[in-house]
Amino acid sequence: MLCRLVFCLFFDRTPCSCLFGKKGYDYSGYGQSSGKPSEHNTYADIEAAYKCLEENYGAKQENIILYGQSVGSGPTVDLAARLPRLRSVVLHSPILSGLRVMYPVKRTYWFDIYKNIDKIPLVKCPVLVIHGTADEVVDCSHGKQLWELCQEKYEPLWLKGGNHCNLEMYPEYLRHLKKFISTVEKSAFRRNAGRRSVDGFEHARRISDCLEGPRKSTDRREKPRKSTDRPERLKFHEFKFTHSDKAEKLKASFDHMERSRRSVEYYDKSRKNMDLQLEKARKSVDWVDRIR
Repeated sequence: MLCRLVFCLFFDRTPCSCLFGKKGYDYSGYGQSSGKPSEHNTYADIEAAYKCLEENYGAKQENIILYGQSVGSGPTVDLAARLPRLRSVVLHSPILSGLRVMYPVKRTYWFDIYKNIDKIPLVKCPVLVIHGTADEVVDCSHGKQLWELCQEKYEPLWLKGGNHCNLEMYPEYLRHLKKFISTVEKSAFRRNAGRRSVDGFEHARRISDCLEGPRKSTDRREKPRKSTDRPERLKFHEFKFTHSDKAEKLKASFDHMERSRRSVEYYDKSRKNMDLQLEKARKSVDWVDRIR
């Protein structure tokens, strides 16, 4: 069982300049490590190795490639599923799960271990799968099925005639591994370059805005002009408001005219009354004169 964490330091200027640092470790109960071997302890071991890279070497997820072989693919996939910005993952002769190595079960049981088949869809970075077609320990179908379940599939390497422990002896192994690392390196370089370009443009724009101060927009789209070909159509609510307003004004005008007419008629009646009274008074005077 093997697991490596490959730490890659990428320079900014050329996508071909990089420095690789490998960090390997022994699981609890293996090699020179103390403790007892168990699934839980292997998860704690790879977590400790990752924290060491992060805290002691200043490594970031974006610059780390996880490499897991055989049963070591279990802790590798478990950690990769929890690191969304990981650079990439290499699975060498991986297993679907511990129980599936011994029995071709169709479902996952609660007592199964290293359930890679359930965790690999959660890995968001590019994944390279390498497996020998003559593997008698872990059948090649394990690697093929895991590759099918990956989110970001990279061209797999199925080494014809390769068994469980001799894949490193094939020239295609190292050649394909170098190609994979170069591909993810260039991809990361382009992504970072694009991000720096956008950040630089945004920073320059902010500086320019601060120096120039607020200015009026020259965008003509903000001030649409009225068409000279035909009158502008009013919106329904504007049309309704305009005609309602006109109706109110017209009604007020009629009311004013009616009041004026009534005032004139009242004045005419008053004048007629006065004329009648004067006429009666004149007749009374004339009647007195005739009596005398």
